[in-house]
Amino acid sequence: MKIADHFQELWAPSFGAPRGSVRDYVTGSAYEDERGIVQYLLAGHDLFSVMGSSEDVLGSGETVMGGDSIYSDGEWVWRGDLWFYVRTHHVALPKDFLERIRGFDYVMPAEDLSSLMEIAKDIRARL
Repeated sequence: MKIADHFQELWAPSFGAPRGSVRDYVTGSAYEDERGIVQYLLAGHDLFSVMGSSEDVLGSGETVMGGDSIYSDGEWVWRGDLWFYVRTHHVALPKDFLERIRGFDYVMPAEDLSSLMEIAKDIRARL
């Protein structure tokens, strides 16, 4: 399981060593294809749903409905608020994840139930 937004502010220590602080990945400009990236993130397969909202850890004062939920494309996982951090703060994503998104032409791959079940099982064990 690869975590696209594995930042110390967003994931519990039980998920392993984070990439660092989300603050370290804020860039000064949007991706040229940001709209497609955000579309892909919003289309993820739901692995773990959380009702409620999460506050922007970068201090904008905004909240994101379902931000603590977890999604996947069958290989990578991310929180439900990752699209917000990409769109609002232009947070840099891992190169391999961006290549995957672009390789699928921003369209979420078809659900592979067995892969998603294994990832969901791993997530539940760490929560």
